[in-house]
Amino acid sequence: MYTKIKMGFIIASLMTISSSLFAKGGRNFYQMKIYHLKNNEQVNSVDEYLQNVYLPALHRLNIKNIGVFKPIANDTAAVKYIYVLIPFKSDEEWVKLDKNIVKDKVYDEAAKGFLAAPSDKAPYERMESILLEAFESQQQLLLPATKNAERVFELRSYESPTENLSAKKIGMFNKDEINIFNRLGFNPVFYGRVLSGSRMPNLMYMPIFKSVEDRNAQWKVFGADAKWKEISADPVNENKVSVSHIDSILMHSTSYSDY
Repeated sequence: MYTKIKMGFIIASLMTISSSLFAKGGRNFYQMKIYHLKNNEQVNSVDEYLQNVYLPALHRLNIKNIGVFKPIANDTAAVKYIYVLIPFKSDEEWVKLDKNIVKDKVYDEAAKGFLAAPSDKAPYERMESILLEAFESQQQLLLPATKNAERVFELRSYESPTENLSAKKIGMFNKDEINIFNRLGFNPVFYGRVLSGSRMPNLMYMPIFKSVEDRNAQWKVFGADAKWKEISADPVNENKVSVSHIDSILMHSTSYSDY
């Protein structure tokens, strides 16, 4: 049986989840669209659509700072991916996106070939959509200071065994981990709790590094950090059991990405 303290924690977490879904302003929401591609022809088709049709349409709707990324391993991978990170000022802006974009006659005309492609010439194998809510301690997207081809964006995904443990891990980020990352210069673009996606409960975040070598060196520094050792060893945090699976994807931004 849950103790009163644990039950109170769960109720508070659920209330936070419920209220945050309807937040207006302040905290960002993010959509991560993931295109699954089988060959370079599909990669080129999605690139052309995103660069010349979709991103310009989003910009006309005053949705800015859209990130487009490709995994470093794309060239040799059997399945290739393109990731699109779209920030929204509120969940309402996200809900209205599809209705608003089809009202754009420029988009409607330019997107016809892509949206109405025949099944034997599909521009992608499938597309995922993940909706996230920004963490309390970093409520807006943070843009990188510079843009260059060598930068590495690391998309990290932390799945948890239960919603309660996921809430504990997110609390650990908000209380301590984000401060450590900022102090060590990880330059995070966003932190987000997954509200809807194929893997839940889950959180995702994206730090930036100068290169793969810089990324590897930075994580070694993080692992040796005294504060991280302290909080990760604290049984109150339940850090060893709060995360059941971690994915890490190293990516470069495309030439037409907003950053």
